[in-house]
Amino acid sequence: MVNLAEQMTELNNAAVLSAARLSKLSLDSAERLLALQLGFAKSALGDATRAARAASATQDPQQLLALRTKAAEEAMSQWLEYSRGLYEVASDAQAELAKLAEERLAEMQRAVTDTVEQAAKGAPAGSDVAVAAMKSSLAAATAAFDSFTKAARHAASFTDASVKAATAPKGRK
Repeated sequence: MVNLAEQMTELNNAAVLSAARLSKLSLDSAERLLALQLGFAKSALGDATRAARAASATQDPQQLLALRTKAAEEAMSQWLEYSRGLYEVASDAQAELAKLAEERLAEMQRAVTDTVEQAAKGAPAGSDVAVAAMKSSLAAATAAFDSFTKAARHAASFTDASVKAATAPKGRK
């Protein structure tokens, strides 16, 4: 039989490991986001410089208008790519956070189930109804969480597909 002190130690160790994973996930996501932002800023500055040089060398108004149109199209394309990158970072971080939360909840459910089982073994006669009620409540909570998780995954999958379809480059006709 596992005593309470050992159970608490295991729970604390799991909490520390989860906190470390959460910190690493946060830092990795922040690093990816910063790299994306710096890349976008460098690219935008370079494009603006090239467009300004080309515009300053142009005498023809029609050519100047064509340069402005091209620069606007390139800027929109960059914004679209930047938005796609932001969505990817957020989506990956959300998926990792959900995975971590699911793992922690599964560990907690397992610990509660073990505790209920241990309590049932040492329960006085006639407490079968209370033990069955606790097990039933635990099973209902687990089923509810599983349903919620499946719905959240479905919604995330639908959103991901919608964003990818909306931001996919369209062929010109």
